[in-house]
Amino acid sequence: MKPTYSLAYYLEDLWSKGFKLSDEDVHFVYFGKNSTNTEDWKVILALQMTLKFQKKFDPSFYISLLEHIADRSIISKKSAYQSLEERGLSNMETKKRTSS
Repeated sequence: MKPTYSLAYYLEDLWSKGFKLSDEDVHFVYFGKNSTNTEDWKVILALQMTLKFQKKFDPSFYISLLEHIADRSIISKKSAYQSLEERGLSNMETKKRTSS
């Protein structure tokens, strides 16, 4: 993910594609970002994976993923996917990404 791809832009992009988070959900996304003090790309990844696995925004699932991904040892999307797979969170897309 490009470093200039901000969380606000990602949320706006979701909105334009028809996936509308409530104001409360958006506030919670930013709460998670601020409480973990992590980079936008990790927050976006946690949000993407939450929506992929849960098919909707689930605040407790999102914060759990974000706290895991926020770890300093996770330095790339690939390492994040591998770490999630080790926790038992995988699907065909994550397997394709980690094998390449």
